[in-house]
Amino acid sequence: MTHTDPAVTIPAAPDTVRWLETPELLDQWLGGLDPGIPVALDTEFERVSTFYPIPGLVQLGADGQFWLVDPEVAEAAGSFRAMLADESRPKLLYAMSEDLELFRHWLNVEPAGVLDLQIGAALAGAGFSVGYARLVETLFGEALDKSATRSDWVSRPLTPAQERYALDDIRFLEPLYGWVLANLRQRNLEHALADESRRFANEAATQEDPEQHYLKLRGGWTLNREQQAVLRALVAWREQECRRQDRPRNRVLNDGLLIAIAERLPSSAAVIRDVQGVPGGFVKRYGEQLVELVQAARATDNSGLELIPRPLSRDQQALYKKVKRYFSNAAECFDIPIEILAPRKRIEKLIQDGTLAGQTFFEGWREDIIAPVKQDIEELLNQ
Repeated sequence: MTHTDPAVTIPAAPDTVRWLETPELLDQWLGGLDPGIPVALDTEFERVSTFYPIPGLVQLGADGQFWLVDPEVAEAAGSFRAMLADESRPKLLYAMSEDLELFRHWLNVEPAGVLDLQIGAALAGAGFSVGYARLVETLFGEALDKSATRSDWVSRPLTPAQERYALDDIRFLEPLYGWVLANLRQRNLEHALADESRRFANEAATQEDPEQHYLKLRGGWTLNREQQAVLRALVAWREQECRRQDRPRNRVLNDGLLIAIAERLPSSAAVIRDVQGVPGGFVKRYGEQLVELVQAARATDNSGLELIPRPLSRDQQALYKKVKRYFSNAAECFDIPIEILAPRKRIEKLIQDGTLAGQTFFEGWREDIIAPVKQDIEELLNQ
C-alpha cells in the first residue's frame, strides 16, 4: 500500500471540540458550504436490545471544520435531511451500512450521493474490509484511540475521550478520499467508487423489505415451494412484529424455529406448540395468528415465488473453483479483492444460471476488468 501523497493536507486534531448546538446553527453551517463540496459524515448509536439503532451522535466535517451534533438537533434541522438526500452533495463515510440504516429509520431519509471509503480503499488497492483505524495508521501514521468504541453514546455529557474519538472518526475522511481518488484515477476506476457505493446502498435498502427477508434464511432451501411460501409469510410477520415492538429478531423467534414451523404447515396452534424449542408463551400469544398466516399463504398462488438458493452440488462446487480461479486472476491483475470483484454468492448465481448474460452485477466498472477472462468463464459455464 502506498503512503498518501505528501501534498495531501491532514487536518490536525482541533484544540477545541465544537458542537452545533441548535438546528439554526446546523442549517447556517450547511447553508454556507460551497455547492458540491464533500461532507465527512459519521454517526454513533446504541443497539443492544432494540431492533432499530438509537441515535447517539452525528459527526460532520467539511473545509477543515469538524462538528459534533446531538441527534435532536440534527432531527430538527431541515437542511440536514436535505443534505442527506442531495445526490449532488458527496457524503464521505466509512463502512456505511449501519449509518444508512440509521438514517432510513430515524429520519425516514434514503441518503443519496454517499461514498463508502472502505469500498473505495479496496478498489484502490488497500485490501478487503480494512478497518478505519488500521488504514489511518498505515496511510497517515496516526494511531487512533479506539477505547471509546463501545461506550454509552446516548447519555450526556460525553466524556472528552468520547468527543475526541468521535472527531477522529471524520477527521481523516477527506484526506482518505483524496488518496482513494488519486489511486482510482491511476487505475481508470474513478467512477467505480460512486457506482459501487450506490449499488451497495440500494441493495441494503431493498434487503430491508419484510417480504424478501425469507431469502436470507439459507437453511430454508430444503423446504418445498408451499413451505417456502409459508416461511415468507412467517418471516415477514416477524419483521413487522420486531419493528412494532422494537426488539431484535431472536427475541421474538429465531430463524431455525421459523423454518421448523413452516415445515410443519401447522393447521392449529397445537402443532406449533409441538415444535421443539417454541416457547409456550409465544404460542399462547401468537399461535392463532400464525395459523391464519399459514392458511393464507397456502391458499395463495405461489407459482412465481422466488425460491431460496440451494447449496451447490458437488459438480457445481468443482465448477465454482474453476470459475473463481479466472475471477481471481482478473482481480489480481488490478489488485482488487476478489470479495469486491466477484463475491461468492455472485459466482454461485453464475453457476446456477449457467451464463454471464444478463448478470447486471458484472456490468459497469467490472466489465472491463473481467473482459480478458470472460470467454474462458463462459466456456466453462457452457460445458
